[in-house]
Amino acid sequence: VQLQASGGGLVQAGGYLRLSCAASGSISEITDMGWYRDVPGKLREMVATITKTGSPHYADFVRGRFTISRDNVKATVDLQMNSLKPEDSATYYCYGDGGWRGYWGQGTQVTVSS
Repeated sequence: VQLQASGGGLVQAGGYLRLSCAASGSISEITDMGWYRDVPGKLREMVATITKTGSPHYADFVRGRFTISRDNVKATVDLQMNSLKPEDSATYYCYGDGGWRGYWGQGTQVTVSS
């Protein structure tokens, strides 16, 4: 399984970005998908996940601002990020749960200026 993320960039506080991740390869083994982020000095943290049946789960710090969605036919998972804050600046990683192992996409940088 390969995960290809895109959509990061620089935005002003209060703005929005949309991250996309496309899975390829043995995608039938993927169950949950999600987005995590790395902030310097902190452990990688979960941002949002979504089950194969479309049930989302959000970290408290993004609930109400971010929306995760997936398309099982296209094998994609998106993260719509609204009302961005400077503290949302991070490298965001797409994740796919393969059951016996997890898969990570390459990071995409999000920078929110104040």
